[in-house]
Amino acid sequence: MNAVRERGLAAVLLVGLWLASVAAAPVDENTVHAVASELRCVVCQSLSVADSPSETAHQMREIIRERLAGGETPEQVTAYFVEKYGTWILLSPPRKGFTLLVWVLPFAGLAMGLVIVGFLVRTWSRRSQATRVEPPHVDESMRARISREMSELDR
Repeated sequence: MNAVRERGLAAVLLVGLWLASVAAAPVDENTVHAVASELRCVVCQSLSVADSPSETAHQMREIIRERLAGGETPEQVTAYFVEKYGTWILLSPPRKGFTLLVWVLPFAGLAMGLVIVGFLVRTWSRRSQATRVEPPHVDESMRARISREMSELDR
């Protein structure tokens, strides 16, 4: 009876160790880095969590690692931080709603600038054509007089 009990206990321990090893499976560091590079460091604010040397960023990377090890997808981990800090935490804002303006306005401004530059160039080129002075018409008698006076100057 003790042998059966010991074998059962050993089987339970082996199953427990196997489950613990599966649950503690190593997380791919590339995945941690990919998620961390999408998030803004709350201390540095101009750096991603992946690039920031701050202690807060280090703690955030650990939270990402723990959540990924817990079975969450990268999208779920990102959603956790968005829920906690708001969309400000994302380095690139989502392309929907009001934040769509962040993606559209630079291109609209560039297009508007090109239109204005084209209009100004066209206006300036027309103005230079309109103000071009035509040389006065010189008739033959005037040419003869100019030639005569030039020859007198050469003497």
